[in-house]
Amino acid sequence: MISRTGGGPDHPLIDKVAADATDTDRLTGLTEGADTLFTTAAPPYHLWPEQFPALSASLLATARRTGVAYVMLGNLYGYGPVGGPLTPDLPLTATGRKGRTRARIWEEAAASGVKVTEVRAAQFYGAGAVSVFSLMVQRQVMEGRLVLVPQELDVPHSYSAIGDTARTLVAASRDERAYGRAWHVPTATLSVRELAGRLAGLAGAPRPRVEEMTERDLTLLAFTEPFWAELHEVLTKPGHPFVVDFSDTEKILGVGATPVDDVLAEVI
Repeated sequence: MISRTGGGPDHPLIDKVAADATDTDRLTGLTEGADTLFTTAAPPYHLWPEQFPALSASLLATARRTGVAYVMLGNLYGYGPVGGPLTPDLPLTATGRKGRTRARIWEEAAASGVKVTEVRAAQFYGAGAVSVFSLMVQRQVMEGRLVLVPQELDVPHSYSAIGDTARTLVAASRDERAYGRAWHVPTATLSVRELAGRLAGLAGAPRPRVEEMTERDLTLLAFTEPFWAELHEVLTKPGHPFVVDFSDTEKILGVGATPVDDVLAEVI
């Protein structure tokens, strides 16, 4: 497991290594002899357009030099606004900075001749997840505090459990049919108010008080932290459900969505 800090779980079958993945020579040396290179790395959220190209180029060059299979963790930004369910064969037509960055990473990898696949996840939830839900809803609900969230409260929205994300990455790496195309992580689809309510019920917390943040709220917060300004691009159209179709993942890779209450029980 390679990271800049050398961190990770303590396990007898895991070797933790401190390295910068943009150092292609170093990364190539560490990857020699491996079967598969997985990447779940990303730069700081507000620096994707500036820093992601160098990171992805180094990873792709390493895969090309070593001949390993290359499994990328991506997300759904590259599609841009879509009128119906998101399917993995949709064109990547995003025009925003982060969406175009994500789209280019896959387009370059797919055209490289490397044995590559991309697993695309929706907003994360689950024990250890880092997302809008985990940062802005989860703890507040369990502590009985007001929840303010930059998301429509009663519109269906798809969420990917991080355990299901890991299982999809592994399943894709082991199936020759997975390469050369993208896959969607299985999701649970429910509104943020419903998900907060399910969490509160399981945790024995009070009924959640949930309110939607406005565009003005985000604009003002952007003066304190650049992360907030980045959310404008990825907010869904008002009133439009954000629903992921993962039927191919279930049928071909054999991975389904973990029941919502099981994921939330792990969080608690």
